[in-house]
Amino acid sequence: MRTLSLVGPGTADLLAPLSARLDGRVATVRRDDESGRPSEPAEAAGVPEGANAGYRLDDDGSWAAAGDGADFDDLLDRLAPDHDYALVAGDSRLRLPTVVVGDREVPGDVVARADDADGLAVDDLVALVKDADPYVTLETLVAEAKAGEDADRSGAIATFTGRVRAKESPEDDRTEALTFEKYEGVAADRMTRIERELTARDGVFDVRMHHRVGTIADGEDIVFVVVLAGHRTEAFRTVEDGINRLKDEVPIFKKETTVSEEFWVHERS
Repeated sequence: MRTLSLVGPGTADLLAPLSARLDGRVATVRRDDESGRPSEPAEAAGVPEGANAGYRLDDDGSWAAAGDGADFDDLLDRLAPDHDYALVAGDSRLRLPTVVVGDREVPGDVVARADDADGLAVDDLVALVKDADPYVTLETLVAEAKAGEDADRSGAIATFTGRVRAKESPEDDRTEALTFEKYEGVAADRMTRIERELTARDGVFDVRMHHRVGTIADGEDIVFVVVLAGHRTEAFRTVEDGINRLKDEVPIFKKETTVSEEFWVHERS
């Protein structure tokens, strides 16, 4: 799923024309308040007394949610396996390329700015969406593996998730974020080669890997490895070999930001 966030006055009006120009399944999300949840669906869904979250499924298959289990990040993760695009108006996150109207500062990577929404051409927005790095979740990779032609021969799916660790020991300074940069082209080619070579093993039917780039806050996911195999033995072994080879062979560089300093990890190794 590719994403684009639109922040600032008038940007919500761009959701409809931009959606109409994109081929594939498009999800749109509007946030008009400061709660961290899409306000219109939340009001429509409501939360029953005594419950932590409320959900409503309409006749057309659309749904709305409110409550503790319906925050913005969870919503994007839910959308990712089943949609080609997600367009967001009124909010931004580190993982979202963002178009800003005005001078507002946002956490996401600002890919364009304009003085007003009328200065944003839909053609330019389409290009920004299609050029964005995909928003990949573990569930996305598992769903793709399950849809493969050899899925009916598999009895095991093994996964690995690497995340940003705040501390390695209690005495360490807290890590606030990690920033990853990849060697363009080379990193993707090497990851594809690793996937292909591991999939060629006896009893292994599919291997999928994804490593995020950009700035990732502590506690967030960094890397996923998914293996579809006939049995658990080859599935577990291939997951371990996959993450080890990714770390050893794929040129991805890591900068660590702690509460006291910032440094490139390879310069200290």
